[in-house]
Amino acid sequence: MAKPNSRATLIDYCLRNLGAPVIEINVDDDQLDDRIDEALQFYQHYHADAIEKVFLKHQVTQDDIDNGLISIPDLVTDVIRVLPIRDHSASASLFDVKYQMHLNDMYSLGYMGNLLEYTMAKQYLSTLDVLIDSDDKFVSFDRHRNQLRIDMDWVNEVVVGSYIVVEAYRIIDPATFTDVYNDYFLKRYATALIKMQWGVNLSKFEGMVMPGGVTFNGRQILEDAKEEIEKLNEEVRLNWEQPVDFYTG
Repeated sequence: MAKPNSRATLIDYCLRNLGAPVIEINVDDDQLDDRIDEALQFYQHYHADAIEKVFLKHQVTQDDIDNGLISIPDLVTDVIRVLPIRDHSASASLFDVKYQMHLNDMYSLGYMGNLLEYTMAKQYLSTLDVLIDSDDKFVSFDRHRNQLRIDMDWVNEVVVGSYIVVEAYRIIDPATFTDVYNDYFLKRYATALIKMQWGVNLSKFEGMVMPGGVTFNGRQILEDAKEEIEKLNEEVRLNWEQPVDFYTG
């Protein structure tokens, strides 16, 4: 069995699945492209295998500081959080409470020291971060504009040339990772969409008698395709969609 590895081979697979070349599939090339685009969009929106977790770095420019926004690549679907940004002027101070606590804890470990006190100190520092010194930033991501707004003191917290790192989820680009086109669910969903388009096209000629007494039955093809799509929608939402709180950072 040929494995689809491009848009063209995926379309060929779907048409063969519907009966081509034995049966003529009455769907225009532009309609085929539209249905493949629709299938990919649905797959990338709902299927867990269509995205990956990434950490992206962005070098700060003066324009970023002036606007409080950074540009995000087009394939990014969600931004979870901005990794902690430390004050560039005081991150290594000898009087920093964390520095002093770690210094004392590491000294007390010794050759056969107990890790319990060090672990408790780490937990205490984590609690301090949550209560009074949290580095979490409020972020607002606009996917259609490919911009991330970070609510912070840009002038004092970052400098031009420094880096901001964000945790995000990104679409696995099928143009680069062509195995996406061979995904089992995507093939089934694309076939069902093309079948529905075929049924819509044929339903315009419902009842027309062809030479030899053959009649069009586009309505039945359309109804069958709608039923298949409904089942696939339910399947992906139950089995493959990430939980509602999956993107909570």
